[in-house]
Amino acid sequence: MKTLLIVFCLAASLSFAQQDSSQNMKGMNMPGHDMSQMGHNSGEDSDAGIPAMHSMEGHHMDMGPHMKMTALRTAQPGDAEKAQKVVEVAHGVMEKYKDYHVALNDGFEIFLPNVPQKQYHFTNYRYGFEAAFNFNPEHPTSLLYEKNGDGYRLVGLMYTAPKRFTEDDLNERIPLSIAQWHEHVNFCKAPEGRRMEALAPNPKFGLRGSITTQAECDAAGGKFLPIVFNWMVHLYPNEKDSASVWSVDRQHAD
Repeated sequence: MKTLLIVFCLAASLSFAQQDSSQNMKGMNMPGHDMSQMGHNSGEDSDAGIPAMHSMEGHHMDMGPHMKMTALRTAQPGDAEKAQKVVEVAHGVMEKYKDYHVALNDGFEIFLPNVPQKQYHFTNYRYGFEAAFNFNPEHPTSLLYEKNGDGYRLVGLMYTAPKRFTEDDLNERIPLSIAQWHEHVNFCKAPEGRRMEALAPNPKFGLRGSITTQAECDAAGGKFLPIVFNWMVHLYPNEKDSASVWSVDRQHAD
């Protein structure tokens, strides 16, 4: 069951399914659902690998050719109240998982724990799978921790939604007059043996790469992925005002 969840849901916020898991799921389908639109795309997202994760560190929220964000809408009656209800539930989640050991015991797994990161995603694959069907603020796909000595300090949450969702669909989960969801786009995966080039200064490949189109990627021998992950939104419930709770600037920094 765990393998199914890993293949179908987002990795957390950003996890990557192992290649053999993706191969095991080939040809499988679930009635009434397009599996190519849920979570990882048949292993292609997992091929992005560690270089993609490093590329996102400190850069992934830049409003460039590799980043797509929802448009900020005009506030409608009830938007603030609806978003505040999510924040109130998120407060409880933050309190529950203040101790990261509790998160681990509840099925959250640290993504790339041995790779230094500004922010660590503790991802619950079951919750990520659930998010493909419905939105439960009590079940974030990922908990966002910062390193704190030998442990971790919880700073926020990440919710996800299927990449097939329209902005109207996302607005039903959290009003787009309050929060801006994002997804990572125009990713050119480097050819075998050259993947670490995505970490170099002025890279061609990856989420900081100069390559942004299918034609450019093909010419460089790479593999082009129009969308790498699902829709995501970060939430920092313990901040004092709505702008800080849903801060796009902070997501840029993180």
